[in-house]
Amino acid sequence: MTMAATALLASGCAGHVWGSSPKTSPPAVSIAPVSHPAPPPEAPALPPQSWAGLDARVRQATSDAADSGASIEVAILDRSTGQLVTNGSNRSFPLASVVKLFIADDLLLQVAEGKTELTPEDRASLDVMLRSSDDSAAQMFWDRNGGNAIVERIVARYGLTGTAVPWNGHWDVTTSTATDLIRYYEKLLNGSGGLPRQQADIISNNIAHFTPTGTDGYPQRFGIPDGLYAEIVAVKQGWFCCWNGGNQLHVSTGLIGPDRRYIMVISSLDPTSEAAAREHLTDAVKTIFPGGRI
Repeated sequence: MTMAATALLASGCAGHVWGSSPKTSPPAVSIAPVSHPAPPPEAPALPPQSWAGLDARVRQATSDAADSGASIEVAILDRSTGQLVTNGSNRSFPLASVVKLFIADDLLLQVAEGKTELTPEDRASLDVMLRSSDDSAAQMFWDRNGGNAIVERIVARYGLTGTAVPWNGHWDVTTSTATDLIRYYEKLLNGSGGLPRQQADIISNNIAHFTPTGTDGYPQRFGIPDGLYAEIVAVKQGWFCCWNGGNQLHVSTGLIGPDRRYIMVISSLDPTSEAAAREHLTDAVKTIFPGGRI
């Protein structure tokens, strides 16, 4: 924090002496300037104790997933220290319902710029799309605002180098990488992606109130919520079957901690059942952060 010191200005009146001048002048008085010591610099943020050995635990989680036939992508950012840990592959994967973040972001920027207005019905649809992953709301906004062009605008604003529009125009097969999603969340929070704070808060506050199941009845607590059960989390989840054969796709992304210090992205392609794939992804998070806390 930078502190501004207030300068004290002394102003005197000019004196007029009547009569003869004194033979001696009074001694000059020296006034030392008032100094304000600079505040001590803020101590640099330190990583949490759980960061020790994190690389090894991420590798272990990746290996354990592979033993069950799954492949996972992992990225974790400490926003205070800037430290980013990944499992190194950074392969792209379909976003499924995580792309609803992009749909909401693009829409809310149009609102901020005065290009559109949200009716009460629109706002209700936006909220349920983010909290309960409602597909019909996503489809409505996707069609209304240009489909693939939504992703192109987000890619340009956020500088996402690993994100691509869906090849078939269907929003759920927009592809991205774990590190691109980390970048998206970080720039959403610090405003450098172009979305004003008021609108960005609509997104982050909605995903903080995610529902246990989606509007389609699918469980939404896999991965980060059940893996980091001792933390306050705000998440956007994604899932579908099938990708690259019979693989179940699950994507768990979000903000962790009361101050949203941490961002985590983890995805999996798993050839087992829906329930087993959810459990494997949650187990990976628990391996990375034992005890349910960062």
